[in-house]
Amino acid sequence: MPTFTLDQAILTAVQRNPTLLNAEQEIKRSRGVIIQVRAQALPQINANANFQWTDPNLTAARILGTTSTTTGTTPTTPSAAAASLMEGLPSSQVGDVRTPLAAATPNPVRNVATSDISYAISVTGTQLIFNGTTFNQIRGTFFQRDSAYFAFRNVLDSLIATVKTQFYQIIVNRELVKVNEENVHLLEAQLKDQQNRFEAGTVPRFNVLQADVQLHNQIPQLITAENNLRISKLQLAKTLGLDFKRRRGDSPPLEVIGDMPYIPRPIELADAIEMGKQRRAFLKEARANVLNQLQQVRAAAGQYLPSITTTGGGEWVSDPVNSSWHDISKGWTALVQGSMPIWDSGAIAGQVIQQRALLSEAKITYDDDVRQVELEIQTAYSNLQQNEELVKSQEKNVELADEALRLAKARLDAGAGVQLDVLNATVQLLTAQSTRLQALFGYNSSLAEFDRATGAQSTYTEMFANLRPRATTTKTYYTGSEVDAMGDRKETGEERVTRTRRTSAK
Repeated sequence: MPTFTLDQAILTAVQRNPTLLNAEQEIKRSRGVIIQVRAQALPQINANANFQWTDPNLTAARILGTTSTTTGTTPTTPSAAAASLMEGLPSSQVGDVRTPLAAATPNPVRNVATSDISYAISVTGTQLIFNGTTFNQIRGTFFQRDSAYFAFRNVLDSLIATVKTQFYQIIVNRELVKVNEENVHLLEAQLKDQQNRFEAGTVPRFNVLQADVQLHNQIPQLITAENNLRISKLQLAKTLGLDFKRRRGDSPPLEVIGDMPYIPRPIELADAIEMGKQRRAFLKEARANVLNQLQQVRAAAGQYLPSITTTGGGEWVSDPVNSSWHDISKGWTALVQGSMPIWDSGAIAGQVIQQRALLSEAKITYDDDVRQVELEIQTAYSNLQQNEELVKSQEKNVELADEALRLAKARLDAGAGVQLDVLNATVQLLTAQSTRLQALFGYNSSLAEFDRATGAQSTYTEMFANLRPRATTTKTYYTGSEVDAMGDRKETGEERVTRTRRTSAK
């Protein structure tokens, strides 16, 4: 059975948790998007080839056609036509008619034999010269990559806080089991003592029944505590990415080593809120989304600009009458193409309007995310204060309840007290111990949530420094109180009034 300390549990989670692994793959996917979109601005080289063979019997029919057409009428030769004409003339005119010279026989036409094999090879390259969309889209992909990285950081911070909470939940459930076991043993001893006293005739049977009822009322609480402990172990095992092993049967999937710490931490709320704004990956992800949407607006508006591309390459074509490689025709080609929209019935304008609306939505979301961070930090701070006060109050209360139980037993043994006092003191001690454990758990879980809300998990996030894009460390992603969603400096009230006055004076 694997055993984990808190640090070992966190390290296992960051290595095996599926949500974090998916977020890491999203970073890699965004890098692939950068390569894909960037390729539109880089040279594209393609090679094309074709080879064709045609049966020689079809070659002549397709290219030269048939040389003669046969009909049912016998053709009339020039000499026969002349003889017929001479017979129809008077005898006095026959002598004046001379036989015409025979027409010159044309040279015989020779059929040119074409090759039954043809092939062509071409290698062409295409390069984008200018357009108004591609370069803005490329810049947008870099912001998408940064957004994926910050989303990963946000998942990591949440995972660490979850592991801490579930780890402490196991500890508090384990301690609650011990407390309930002690109370069960105490009530069993109390029941046995009352039975002995009843057999000795010093107490009525009512005391035995009362002790027995109190014992059986405590046993379900022990069963519930044991079940809560098993469930909490299963939940942590799922978070750590541990697989079910058939041979372990119904035994717990893991064990934890550690106690419930109580280390008071002095906190200045105003400083904590400012630190949270500056460090939270949640806000930096929102900033990256705003900047990406800004590039999408520019890309949509860039469709109004002309687009220019050039294509060039070489081509090799086989000779039509000879398929030999030495008789091919070869040469170079070059082409420059340009296009520019003249009238599109508002299609581009509609896209620009949509993208500007999405940009406004991203800015509004960023402002709301800032308020969300402020709320999370203040809520965690308030919970810390509450649980810290509960811990301090219950520490003294446990001591008092333990002393009250000791005195109740002493009074009962001396005959000055009654059994009900002992049972009541036992219940009060159990309540005080349980409340103190819950307060300790609440304090540590609130502290984990406070660290998540303020982005104070840098000890573990530095493990993934190789995934961090260099741009994410620049002032582009500074998210302090003095900047807006775009990262521009906010105007103070005095600056806004001064600018308004200048505008009114004009």
